[in-house]
Amino acid sequence: MKFILNVLWLILSGLWLALGYVVAGIICCILIITIPFGIASFRIAGYALWPFGRTTLVRHDAGAGSAIGNVIWIIFAGWWLALGHIITGIALCVTIIGIPFGIANFKMIPISLMPLGRDIVPTDEPFAAR
Repeated sequence: MKFILNVLWLILSGLWLALGYVVAGIICCILIITIPFGIASFRIAGYALWPFGRTTLVRHDAGAGSAIGNVIWIIFAGWWLALGHIITGIALCVTIIGIPFGIANFKMIPISLMPLGRDIVPTDEPFAAR
């Protein structure tokens, strides 16, 4: 079932959302100081391509650096990506078949706003429920 949902997700919204994250990652990797943002963006691009069967966890060992980085991320790239998820989620919720995909888009808004200090893990791993 996860495979079918992921294929439908890829066709309906995953491809263009992942392209948005890749573009943000490339822009962030231009400067040396923003390379961690680019790496986080590429990591989320993979999650945006194939989200079903994976979840995000907040890393409790992330410190003040990731908090400051998340504020910088929100200002420069996060709100654009979150806006893409909101628009796509609303467009998908117009049809009955698209409602689960729209909800999945809304669930991806927090990681698009604050990607640093989070891990993407498979849902079947034992520590994923924590």
